[in-house]
Amino acid sequence: MKTIDSTRLASLAPAAKPNEKLAESRRDTPPPAASPNLVLAIVCVGMVLANLDLFIVNVALPNIGRDFKNSTLEDLSWILNGYAVVYAALLVFFGRLAEGYRRDRSFLLAVALFTAASAACSVANSVESLVVFRVAQAAGAALMTPTSLGLLLSAFAPEKRAGAVRTWTAIGGFGAALGPLVGGVLVTVNWRLIFLVNVPIGVAALVIGWWKLSKVPGHDSPKPHPLDAALVTFGIGALIFAIVKANDWGWTSIGIGVDVAASLALLGLFVWRCYNLANPFIDPALFRIRPFTGASLVMAPYSAAFGAMLLSVALWEQTAWGWSALQTGLAIAPGPLLVPITSLFFSGRLIKRFGAAAVISAGVFSFAACLVWYGLMIGPEPSALVIVVGMAPAGIGVGLTFPTLMGVSGGALPSSAFATGSGVINMIRQASLAIGVAVFVAIVGAPVSLNERVAAFHLGWWVFVAIVLASLIPTFTLIRQKRTV
Repeated sequence: MKTIDSTRLASLAPAAKPNEKLAESRRDTPPPAASPNLVLAIVCVGMVLANLDLFIVNVALPNIGRDFKNSTLEDLSWILNGYAVVYAALLVFFGRLAEGYRRDRSFLLAVALFTAASAACSVANSVESLVVFRVAQAAGAALMTPTSLGLLLSAFAPEKRAGAVRTWTAIGGFGAALGPLVGGVLVTVNWRLIFLVNVPIGVAALVIGWWKLSKVPGHDSPKPHPLDAALVTFGIGALIFAIVKANDWGWTSIGIGVDVAASLALLGLFVWRCYNLANPFIDPALFRIRPFTGASLVMAPYSAAFGAMLLSVALWEQTAWGWSALQTGLAIAPGPLLVPITSLFFSGRLIKRFGAAAVISAGVFSFAACLVWYGLMIGPEPSALVIVVGMAPAGIGVGLTFPTLMGVSGGALPSSAFATGSGVINMIRQASLAIGVAVFVAIVGAPVSLNERVAAFHLGWWVFVAIVLASLIPTFTLIRQKRTV
């Protein structure tokens, strides 16, 4: 078949009139693209919402429990864990799925879902309904994270992308740091405001984003199978359920045995599929990269200890000392506020001088010092100074460790695997947060007297001292490298 010469075809076409040419040029001219800094501002709003809501609920948990009568600590813990587990499981799934679609539309869909779920959380009439709406929030956050990064990278020139990503990360971390403080202020009025405050911010981001964000097309890529996301979600969920219910049912009960067996079966099937499918959910080859494996093995216990510490301190201040949510948020705030300060101004310089393993080790010891301090100093008598002093090494430790682990894991990966690898390590981080909360809840149980509560919380803090120090093993066996000049 002969092809048609487009130049010849154009010459045969009737000439357009001047007005028609002007109209055609206007139709063909795309709308002016948003400036890179405006794109950065829009996507950072989404990340602030996602990170703020991850920690804001810790302060509100006792107030939510008082509002929903007959709810136990185990029930309330699912408000945190349901969000963390679904966020973890869907982060990689949505990240890979979104690669085939327009990033701007995917990001706006994520903001819309998160905003609608936040509105639903604010009118929840039971713990169960609140958990369901939190799961919907987590789905929106899991889609928002990779699509916002995709928009950011497409908006900036290659030489400016690293700085933009650092700003994006720092602002997201600042949102997380504001969580306890903002939560304390809003809960003083009504705990439902911690969710309702997301609605006007989300609507504003939607309107501006729809108007200003440029079209960022996706590209052909293999789609992940939803079964794998379901296996991870229910496998981790079943494990957490067994840990939380162990005190009520007994560790040797049939129910706990069945639940643990179901968790192992689901997670085992997930691992088998990763090794045997042509298009695995997580490529096992990632874990043949020593620094990536080391960062993952450090991230798991460290994140578990972080989740347990943040929940335990908020619970202690309000249930044992009778503090208000505002007092609790103010006492906790110095720790989270030190995270972005440490990561932005000190982590990079220390890594250049001492190496990543040394910085991670310093972060581990700093965070362990926080737990040791609380295990030794917190008692029946209220003391804001004790909380603030303990929060300082916790914030410094997190600021040293988390960004360094992300840098180690990302720097060890080929460029083609960076998006998937960063999703995997964030998935490990979120799942470990939920497991840490569940383990602490199981250790504390339901103490009757104040002395029993002191003993239970002290035991929990000492257990997590051992857990966080265990992360030093992969730090020195898999991450530690010879320094080069």
